[in-house]
Amino acid sequence: MIGREKEQKELLRRYRGDQAEFIAVYGRRRVGKTFLIDETFRDKITFRHAGLSPVEGKKPGQTRDQLEQFYYSLLRYGMKKSHRPATWLEAFFMLETLLQEKDDGSRQVVFLDELPWLDTPRSGFITALEGFWNNWCCNRHNLMLIVCGSASSWILDKLINNHGGLYGRITHEIKLAPLKLRECEALFREKDIQLSRYDITQSYMILGGIPYYLGYFEPELSLAQNIDRLFFEKQAKLKDEYTRLFTSVFDSPKYMKRLVEWLAGRNKGYTRKEIVGSGLFSEGSKLTDALWALIAGDFIVRYVPFGASGHDVHYKLIDPFCIFWLRFLSVPKDTSSNFWQSIQESPRANAWNGLAFELVCFNHVDQIKAKLGISGIRTNESAWTLSSGENGGGQVDLLLDRADNVINACEIKFSAKPYAVNKEYYHLLLHRHELLRDSVPRRKTVLNTLISTFGLVYNEYSGIFSGVVTMDDLFA
Repeated sequence: MIGREKEQKELLRRYRGDQAEFIAVYGRRRVGKTFLIDETFRDKITFRHAGLSPVEGKKPGQTRDQLEQFYYSLLRYGMKKSHRPATWLEAFFMLETLLQEKDDGSRQVVFLDELPWLDTPRSGFITALEGFWNNWCCNRHNLMLIVCGSASSWILDKLINNHGGLYGRITHEIKLAPLKLRECEALFREKDIQLSRYDITQSYMILGGIPYYLGYFEPELSLAQNIDRLFFEKQAKLKDEYTRLFTSVFDSPKYMKRLVEWLAGRNKGYTRKEIVGSGLFSEGSKLTDALWALIAGDFIVRYVPFGASGHDVHYKLIDPFCIFWLRFLSVPKDTSSNFWQSIQESPRANAWNGLAFELVCFNHVDQIKAKLGISGIRTNESAWTLSSGENGGGQVDLLLDRADNVINACEIKFSAKPYAVNKEYYHLLLHRHELLRDSVPRRKTVLNTLISTFGLVYNEYSGIFSGVVTMDDLFA
């Protein structure tokens, strides 16, 4: 297993314990939640069941279908043939009976995968789960109940932050994040896929470090050929993944897609007032819940731009896969089977490269701080934009506002060679530096920092940067 050492160690530590455990694992679709549990507890799972996907099936999401499938899982794990449960209360009682029959005193692991899919409307699932844990599981010191779900907001609202009968019942939670660049490199190496770090970084810009997607790569193909195969060929494996991503996670997928597609319109995102002002979304609880669900699922981030008031909250799309799909696949007639190979040097691809590499850097702030020697210093990360005015506008891609009264103003550049500062850009940086200095407290020192793929060409203008972070540093 690549890159899940901390999570696996904690799961095994709790497995070796002597108390009842209720563990919730959540994270983005395809991030590897099921794989983590199956690999960690191989040959140790007493009962396993996965909910029926709302994407597939003749009658998706129906309670009767979910209960029937649960019954088949009970039979598969040794229950004697009986009648099919009519309610979730009855289904969990059948599970209790099966576990009691199988109990030999050793640890029993019960794994319920894609738990949110089981909670169909008016099914009474949460009430039954509450009874299962509170009336039976919690008193069995050898029981370990593990639940997974891609609908992160459901896991958070219904389990982790539950204010009813499941309040405080979760004994451990794991939010599984996408792989980092270093881990992506290890995954490719494990699969004998030879890609340069430049290409691995580009794969991250497209797929966001989601191991399931990376697993589709063919070793004999280049990065561009693999991307064409995954997205742009007739039977491309990920061509429909964007729609499936929303249908499998959200109750109102069309509404959520419309919101994501609106947020994709501006790199820095929009305020709630601007979202409502678009005329596409009404003010109210539906918008509140949608934004929360997108934040919980790591599709968007909620942030306050540097120097703005606490009321100037922005919502920004940060999911690389969604950004790539919306930029290049939302208009099907615009593509061909070798589309990505054909536009590598185009202005369209270059514009996307810059924005996508910024997201890579935001996802590797710890590595950036390590290179700058400030890992132990508390920082706030943000972007900064000054609207055009008397002195002209300006923006900085990434600001590291440090507790030691230093601000690293990071310029992020994606290029196929070391970056060279020319006279024009040098004076632009000077102007931007002066504007930023006027916007920060006088006790703060502002340092210009370059983050680029292959570093900096040292010339008469390169001294404008006091620190340089390279793509290799992001793999640390």
